[in-house]
Amino acid sequence: MTMPPRSDASQASAYRRLDDYMRGVKEELATGAALCVVRGDAVVHEWYDGRADSNPGSRPIDADSQFHLASIRKTYLGFAVSLAIEEGLIASVDDLAADYLEDADRTLLKGTTIRHLLTHTHGLRPGSAIIRVFPAGTGWSYNNAGVNLLIRIVRRVFGRPLAEVLRERVFRPLGFSRTDWRAEPAERLVWMNEAYRGDRGDEANLFASARELAYWGYLHVRKGRIGGKQIAPASVFERAASIAAPEELPADCPRNGFFWWVQDRASAVSELGPRLPRGAFQSLGVYGCAVLAIPSHDAVAVRMLNAFKPNPPGYEYLADIRGFGDLVIETLEYASMKE
Repeated sequence: MTMPPRSDASQASAYRRLDDYMRGVKEELATGAALCVVRGDAVVHEWYDGRADSNPGSRPIDADSQFHLASIRKTYLGFAVSLAIEEGLIASVDDLAADYLEDADRTLLKGTTIRHLLTHTHGLRPGSAIIRVFPAGTGWSYNNAGVNLLIRIVRRVFGRPLAEVLRERVFRPLGFSRTDWRAEPAERLVWMNEAYRGDRGDEANLFASARELAYWGYLHVRKGRIGGKQIAPASVFERAASIAAPEELPADCPRNGFFWWVQDRASAVSELGPRLPRGAFQSLGVYGCAVLAIPSHDAVAVRMLNAFKPNPPGYEYLADIRGFGDLVIETLEYASMKE
């Protein structure tokens, strides 16, 4: 799809604080970084700096660079689950997960629903064997136990791997050529020195450019319609980016959507800045990439990082990512005044 940049001198000055923030966080955490802001169906600002790794001869970061998304890939899985519900392949988000899994351990998964898997409220802990640490729906714990089960469910209900579902239903219709699961290093990939078995979508090896990740978030803001194309019913995106956590969840637990963090009540572990308006949603990956959607401002901001090294002393990732969100909303409000 065509992603037209739209900028002028006054808009560039409005985004200078975000550029300065990205420059600082890159110097602290990574060798390369990117920033992209989409608003009104156009790229209104972008910034690139650094290199793909610490080698002075490595490829400079630019609009073609594809960063490792890590946990952000879960939002693509959330879309696939929402699409399966829309098409009747999954009858309800409150169906028992075991009903969609061959050879399921029904004792272990007793009372565990699709909703629990999507919102980290399943009470399971991964390891050499999955164990239960609390009853489903009574707490919240961020881990990949639910993710891995949902990947298996998606494969079963669609009859093909997660990656193929996304390629057919999103990447090809929108002309995304810089988003996919990658199994081998390549020139434009910001490779994180990991090894993968394949590119079917069942591993954490999804890569994307800053622009295409921004448009992935914007697809949810616009409820599936971008560039004159409606790639799936609006309800698929509304469902995925709305709070889906069980109503009985304790008040101090985060309220997630289909793997999106959704701005709602305050939570000590929330990744969303307190200034962000209700209904904003975000996803963050371990290497520092993040996609923040703010429907009330018709905008998405993406930051991309390749944080190879351990976090420096005193660095707090929650304070950092919350600060990013608050700075984004301040910048959007300032940019609106400049228009």
